[in-house]
Amino acid sequence: MATKKAVVQNIKGITFAGKADSNHWVIMDGPEEFGGSNAGTRPKELVLIALGGCTGSDVASILRKKRVNFKNFYINIEAEVAEEHPQVYTKINLEYVLEGKSISPSDVERAIELSKTKYCSVSFMLKNSVEITHTYKIIEVD
Repeated sequence: MATKKAVVQNIKGITFAGKADSNHWVIMDGPEEFGGSNAGTRPKELVLIALGGCTGSDVASILRKKRVNFKNFYINIEAEVAEEHPQVYTKINLEYVLEGKSISPSDVERAIELSKTKYCSVSFMLKNSVEITHTYKIIEVD
């Protein structure tokens, strides 16, 4: 079994810098009213970004292998948060938006399905604790 490592270093107040095996630092912070400097992304926001990046790279790779020519691809991520602490995400929807010419819905659906059921490790880590839904939109452009 492979082992991954990360380190998180306190900078000031609740401002932290973290890096993992890729050796790229990420700044995490909170709002000033909680002792932060408002200088970085919130740790919980990074969960959504990680999910989008993981599934997005899967979908883009699968579509390229299928020779689907898209000009732009992004994922809108919307999450509902519990009102009580620890205020976890209760629902997450990923809306995959692809812009291009003659993009087949079945290709997009298959790429999303493969990411969801086989490839995206972040999705797998979250699936038993939060409801994750997937939608998509294809925008026809020349």
